[in-house]
Amino acid sequence: MLTMEDIIRDGHPSLRTIAKEVPLPASEEDKKILKDLLEYVISSQNPEIAYEKGLRPAIGLAAPQIDVAKRMLAVHVTDEKENLHSYALFNPRIISHSVEKAYLTAGEGCLSVDESIPGYVPRYARVTVKATTLEGEEVQLRLKGLPAIVIQHEIDHLNGVMFYDHINKEAPFEPIENAIAIER
Repeated sequence: MLTMEDIIRDGHPSLRTIAKEVPLPASEEDKKILKDLLEYVISSQNPEIAYEKGLRPAIGLAAPQIDVAKRMLAVHVTDEKENLHSYALFNPRIISHSVEKAYLTAGEGCLSVDESIPGYVPRYARVTVKATTLEGEEVQLRLKGLPAIVIQHEIDHLNGVMFYDHINKEAPFEPIENAIAIER
């Protein structure tokens, strides 16, 4: 199982590298990496396991964060209606998005960033993502709210982008026009 020691920290060159497409059908090695990403995220949300293994709680994790420059990510998060969105995806890409924006009022955090970086991170309020599942099935996911924000954060990792790159440096808490504020 992955631990906090497996997660590379801000400043590591892999976090600024554009990850490569995963050849499909995925190899057993790539499937194991993707399973490990999802297992970390799920386990980190269980207080007993998180404490026992020293895991920081997470709702998403991308392969570049464990120094694997491949387009893979895992998300395990509930939306505002308590519906679970649990995905382990190969080669996810945003194929459409809303004009409307959204942001987390508490800002975003990242397992690869140890310090808190305050500020609003503008994201699309709704996205449609095309990807391939662990089982090799091609899927199209329509996400909004928190799940949409999380998947955008993780896809950014695949493109060498960090969440704080989106924060307005001069006015980190300036209200984002026509955006939905999401409490978390």
